[in-house]
This record gives sequence, structure tokens and C-alpha cells, in this order.
Amino acid sequence: MRHTSTLVFCIALPFALSACAQPAQSPNAKPAAQTQATETGEMRIEAIVSDLEHPWSLALLPEGGFLVTERPGRLRRIAADGTLSAPIAGVPKVFAQGQGGLLDVVLDPDYANNKRIWLSFAEPGDGDTAGTAVATATLAASALSDVQVIYRQLPKLEGGNHFGSRIAFDGKGHVFISQGERNQRPLAQDLEVLQGKLVRLNIDGSQPADNPFASGVGVRKAIWSYGHRNMQGMAVDPRTGTLWQSEHGPRGGDEINLPQAGKNYGWPVITNGINYSGLKIPEAVGETKPGMEAPYHVWEKSPGLSGMDFYTGHTGSAWNNSLFLGALADRNLIRLTLDGDRIVSEERLLNDLGKRIRDVRVGADGNVYVLTDEDDGQLLRLVPPATSK
Repeated sequence: MRHTSTLVFCIALPFALSACAQPAQSPNAKPAAQTQATETGEMRIEAIVSDLEHPWSLALLPEGGFLVTERPGRLRRIAADGTLSAPIAGVPKVFAQGQGGLLDVVLDPDYANNKRIWLSFAEPGDGDTAGTAVATATLAASALSDVQVIYRQLPKLEGGNHFGSRIAFDGKGHVFISQGERNQRPLAQDLEVLQGKLVRLNIDGSQPADNPFASGVGVRKAIWSYGHRNMQGMAVDPRTGTLWQSEHGPRGGDEINLPQAGKNYGWPVITNGINYSGLKIPEAVGETKPGMEAPYHVWEKSPGLSGMDFYTGHTGSAWNNSLFLGALADRNLIRLTLDGDRIVSEERLLNDLGKRIRDVRVGADGNVYVLTDEDDGQLLRLVPPATSK
């Protein structure tokens, strides 16, 4: 943490080891709030809590405070004043290697009545294998109960990359689960496996009868769309109910999709990127191909997309009708201005912070809450400019 230096008037004493010293600081002291100029006015940045180990996802609790996942496998409750709880007991065992660990946390649509939460995580399998999984649980003050794994990515594979994963509800009794292709590119096109697929389930974990492959043979019936690389952001537009998904691409080719039933989003056959080595992706034929969906929006230079959320319904805010996305590689927060579904402009925030932004959530209070993915990660509150220009 950074603290304002304090000038100390020092008086020499016979037993003094030093002529001057700074007073001790409380380990829980918070950095002073900062301000940053933006395209729409001055934004205020407040640190709610620090000392989080690679926080991955954030949920805002209606009773006040927050839930935060830490990738090594801890779920924490954070009070509104920044008090950090001990790890909540009952979290499923996670595969905490590479990009794996405890991932998304979201509240059930009926959380106010059932206190149910949803967790996505890298689940260990036999040997050194793992796969994306989703569990539900009932949240109490310091422990989870009634933990049930309702989804498992099959087959489980070796390696520590490309687990995804986000959870989103469509408001019609369904849950969407994003995941990665586990860095095994051809699997994204194989409908017999779940890697590189967007999955749609009923909220009780059963298979919807109207899924696009529900009556297929030799396919996974939970699949909604396929040909995805590593989906680390997903949110439903509150204005329209449209599902948006962000995809962490290769070197170049980070993208946004609006995934539709049964559609093939092309990875690795079509892409705007190349391998991180600088070599062409072997399976790629170009940026488009008949029968495959080109990205809705693409970045030629990959920002390293992570969490995303919509900012809508705040007509007095300069940020109303925006889509926020975290950027890991570019170490900033992306704000896209929307006109309906059309992206009309892009602004980068938190550039001076220099931190990997892992998740972003919009509060009912009109503020934006951000997690930094660091050894000493933070939960930040961004207070937007009051009115639009």
C-alpha cells in the first residue's frame, strides 16, 4: 500500500537508534482515494480492500458487501467497510494450477429467498487432469451448505490453460456456462466434447428440450454454440435480454460475440490472430468462412479480455448505456459506448493504475466495482462523472 509521508519532528535521545522515524501504519489502512480525468469528466477511485490473492470474480450482495473468489480456491466475504472475512468453508476442491482454480461467483436469480450462489471452477480429475465445473450452494455467514456440482466439462484433460469461465442467467429459467477449449484447438469444433463450447442448462441443471442439439446423435446436448477459444466474460444486456460474450483470443483476435443457438463461431478455423510465437495458427484458413460466424467486434491487438458487465438504467450518469470489460494484457478497463447493440466508441480507464483487471461489476448504486488480478489484488470502487456531456 502507499501512504502519505508524515514529517516527524525528532528529538535525540540517548537510547535512540535513529534521529528520525516514520510512525507505524496500520496494516489495514487504505490508500487515499484518487481521481482520474476521463472523456466524460472526473472519475473517483476508491480502494475498498487489498491483500487479495489473485481475485477472480465479484458478486455484489443485496444485503450489503461483496463475495470475492480467489483463484487458489478461497471464497471471501467483504463487508461494505472493507472488512475481509476468513475463507468461507465448504468450497469445492479446485485444480489450482496455471489458469485453473476458483473462478466465477454469481448470485442465483432467487437469491433473496434461497441464499443460493453459483461457482465455476477448475475441477481436478484422475491423474493430473481437470475440467471446468459449476456448483451451486447455500451461503451462510461463514460456510456453504448443500453444495452440488451441476455441470462438468467432459472429458477432463491435462494442462492448466483455458478453463473460461463465466455464468449468466437469461431470465427465462436457463443458465449459460462459458468455458475454454483447454488449449487444444481442434476440440472447439468437435461436438462430441464440451471444450470450447457455450453450454445452456435449465436452472435446475437439467437439459433444455429446445437446445439446438437436444435431439442430435453423437453430440453433447447441453451445447448452445461452439467454436470458442477461451470465454472469460459474459453478461446479459438488461435492456434487451441479449447474451454477450467476450473471448480471450490468441495474439490478436480478442473478440465479442452475441452467441446464438447452434452457431459455429469458428475457432480455430477462422480467427483474426496468430499464435503467441508469431507463427500462423495451423488450422486457420482466414478471418471468414461460409457457415462460421465472424466476431461481432474484434480487437486487432489483444487487450486480454476478462470479466464484463453492462451499465444501464442510470440516466443521470455519463456512463449510462455502456459495456465494461476488464483487460489483463493492456492493464486497464475498457468502456464501450452503446447505441442499442451498436458499439459507437471506446475509452480506456485505469491506465495509470497499471494493474491487470480481472472482473468488473456494476452496482445498483451506479458505481463500478473492479478486481485487480495481482498477488496483492484489490477491490476498487469507481465513482463515475455525475452527468453526461
